[in-house]
Amino acid sequence: MEPVLDAFATGRTAVIAETSTRVLLDLLGWRGRILRSSLLSARPGRSLRLADLAAATGARAYLCGTGGLTYLDPDPFAARNIAVASFRPPTTGIWSTARRLSALWALASLGPDTLASRLRAVADDHAVLRATAPELRSSETSV
Repeated sequence: MEPVLDAFATGRTAVIAETSTRVLLDLLGWRGRILRSSLLSARPGRSLRLADLAAATGARAYLCGTGGLTYLDPDPFAARNIAVASFRPPTTGIWSTARRLSALWALASLGPDTLASRLRAVADDHAVLRATAPELRSSETSV
């Protein structure tokens, strides 16, 4: 966690957020590619910007939390053939209080291997849902 502590010395929230995210993903063994939205072309406005960023990354679905669904306009996504899917964390076990916790709490409580395993299980469950849920279907939709 030393890199995260060092990031606090910068006094910049964006640096702290990026560093802590990278450390967390590294601890979980995630090997994807991180893109900065500032380097991608996107229009202003919440929903337009999110739809543009999703399209720029090749997304075919946008996973949105319940809070974001209250203001998200699905039309810019539909115009780009990007499905909007609501995300609700599982309601059992460690996830029962997930809306009030951070990923760092889960990391500290479970350790990186167990947390990574549980997150993969949730992702696998969502893959099954994605294959069967009509609101997530579009032409050859995949995330």
